[in-house]
Amino acid sequence: MSRFLNAATPSQLLFVIALISFFCVSVISPPPLMDDVDSVTAQIARNMVESGDWVTPRLNGIAYFEKPALRFWIVAVSYLVFGIHDWAARIPIALSAVVLCWVVSRMGRWAFDTQAGTLAGMVLATSVGLFLFTRILLPDVVLTLTTALAIWSLARALDEDEQRPSLWAASFAASVGAGFMLKGLIAFVIPGGASFIYLLLTKQLFTRRFWQRIRPLTCVLIVTLICAPWIVLSIVQNPPYFDFTMKSEPGQYHGFFWFFFLNEHLFRYLNMRYPRDYNTVPRVAFWAYHLLWLFPWSVYLPFIAKLNFKPQDRAGRWRLLCLCWIGFTLLFFTFSTTQEYYSMPCYPAFALLLGAAIQAPQKSQTWATRTAGMVALLAAIACVVILVLVRDVAVNGDISEAMNNHVSTLSLGKAADLTLTSFAWLRTPLWIAAVGFLLGAIGCWWKQGKQSLAALVLMMLLVFNAARLAMVTLNPYFGSRILAEALISSPPGQLIVDNQYYYFSSVFFYAPRQAQNALLLNGRKVNLEYGSYAPNAPNVFLTDQELPRLWQGSERKYLAASASALPRLQALLGENSYFMVQQSGGKMLLSNQPIPDETGIRKTAQQ
Repeated sequence: MSRFLNAATPSQLLFVIALISFFCVSVISPPPLMDDVDSVTAQIARNMVESGDWVTPRLNGIAYFEKPALRFWIVAVSYLVFGIHDWAARIPIALSAVVLCWVVSRMGRWAFDTQAGTLAGMVLATSVGLFLFTRILLPDVVLTLTTALAIWSLARALDEDEQRPSLWAASFAASVGAGFMLKGLIAFVIPGGASFIYLLLTKQLFTRRFWQRIRPLTCVLIVTLICAPWIVLSIVQNPPYFDFTMKSEPGQYHGFFWFFFLNEHLFRYLNMRYPRDYNTVPRVAFWAYHLLWLFPWSVYLPFIAKLNFKPQDRAGRWRLLCLCWIGFTLLFFTFSTTQEYYSMPCYPAFALLLGAAIQAPQKSQTWATRTAGMVALLAAIACVVILVLVRDVAVNGDISEAMNNHVSTLSLGKAADLTLTSFAWLRTPLWIAAVGFLLGAIGCWWKQGKQSLAALVLMMLLVFNAARLAMVTLNPYFGSRILAEALISSPPGQLIVDNQYYYFSSVFFYAPRQAQNALLLNGRKVNLEYGSYAPNAPNVFLTDQELPRLWQGSERKYLAASASALPRLQALLGENSYFMVQQSGGKMLLSNQPIPDETGIRKTAQQ
């Protein structure tokens, strides 16, 4: 260890510290799983481990065809190694983020030099976007890793100094194949589209040398070996085998092939998919958000224009390839449905160009560094102002009472629920963030070069930790673990979940035995709707008309619902026909029978 420290440069040490901090923050002390995709992914992986069916992902017994299986397999393997825990579910994402930053560093060292590579890795590791979009179990950081490996492998295969291009061609095929198993055809589209433009610009596409070095038949064979087994098994297990109905509508079941390839890929891209389980970011915002996702390093974006993109040497070719990588990714999603994190696969290209731009210090970069400092200072002032405004706000009751409950299918839609009052619950994270931003501002205004970069890295690590603490505090609003714990400590009974599965998905993860075979009240919608029409789908859906008869039976029932649904439930069941078991985060757990005293939970009927 001491040998490494003696040999490492200050920038390399900063990079290693950033990676270790990222990993520790992600895994050692995360908040509980949130409702929605976070606990859905974790639960599907658990179902695979417990059922032994690793082909068809399922939720509550319903086939879930939206995504390929690898995103669930990596979590399931983590369970087999560490046991079924929320932190074990997060390990693959955290490790992928660390490996991605290391790979980007290696890419930069190969194309440019050691310093530029280290800076590129550091930029990516401490950017807002990478941190923000790895807080939940989305596979996009893993897809970003496979995309980066694919594009780097292509560049290595075409490099004149590379002695074994066939190995890198095989690496290219394996990377896109693994990417497909993570998120589908987009894994082919981004590396393929970026490479196609680059090869056209460099006049290599139609050369014999290119096809000799890339070995297309071998690549096709490798991709087929990786992807075909799961595709074939999924088609066979979920007939009809091949259906080419060119319309997406409710109540129709066409098997796995139709849903996965037509509905989930083609119709989704054309915004024709049913059910529509997504929203779209405005196009201008989709582009402009990258100033935030790449912060604090986005202030150096203008200096990328001063780099040499002429493909005269390895560095020039690599910079041009990165430019094609970024341009194709952003343009592709500009004409599609877009979420905030969809452009993550081009973050490595941004980081590599930013690393190269920062490495070449210019006098004009001083204003960019001070701009970052000014933004940091304004952010610190904003934190302090908010703290002053909420200084007299008492933190009493449920945090959901201080939030605006908006319905949004955007990834960051819940951020709109924050109100000024809700920041009273976040005083500690605000203070940490304020200190971090202030240190960054001081470093950018009073220091230059490596010292200012070190200040920005330190600032982001403090801000990331503040964000993590804020997510822990807000988790009762974003998740339902408290309801799950109440369910576990209550007498056995049948669970009913109001509305779609996603709204209370963390209950299924944290109380798996109690939530087994739960019924979904008005839950035949969104991601479980299509699979619910499969011939072998279990009947786990209820309507409002069926609920009263079931609720009035002799067996104990539990009902998880949002607090806003209480007037509707009172009208259906009667005001004195339920007992409150637990309330948290704007959600509640009701029972049709009183809870015994020994549980320590309220047992009286609600008036």
